[in-house]
Amino acid sequence: MITKRSREEVRGWIVGRVPASWFTELVEVTTDREEITVIGRVAEPDLGHDASEAERRAACEGRITEFRERTRGARVEVAREAGLRFGRQVSWGAVCGDERELFTHVSAPVMTRLRQSERVVLDTLIAAGVARSRSDALSWCVRLVEQNADGWLGDLRGSLAHVEKVREEGPDPDRSTMVMIRPQEQAGDL
Repeated sequence: MITKRSREEVRGWIVGRVPASWFTELVEVTTDREEITVIGRVAEPDLGHDASEAERRAACEGRITEFRERTRGARVEVAREAGLRFGRQVSWGAVCGDERELFTHVSAPVMTRLRQSERVVLDTLIAAGVARSRSDALSWCVRLVEQNADGWLGDLRGSLAHVEKVREEGPDPDRSTMVMIRPQEQAGDL
């Protein structure tokens, strides 16, 4: 499980290690068991007030591409160091204006057991041409939940943060002592 403390350690290390000149702001450092995703905001090109929306979008796409190419070698080195330190791959992305691009990302396999009624849902998505495989259909379902359940997922994440806080405030499992209960002391015998 990724704890708040380990997420804070990763974010702190990334903030300290990434050159200050790369981003105008560190937008996001997300961590799970397999991956650390680092997304930063790069400076928008100055196009003046009369630039069209299409021109602004193209300029921001170009700025993201320039950043990606210019920092490639250094990003690989930071990712290597983070991988050694945290045991996870690092993925990168950038935001410029309204444009957001992920350069790399981990596509991790996830094993799951599904009942027939759940498999039928996936097979229906395949038959309808929405997905190419059950794996693709399951990814589609997860993306759909992610897009449409922001409030519920936000509440769930908040609850998990509270549970994590309570765990951190509890006794340290490495220093706690085990209490042995003899059979005659069990609740039914007291």
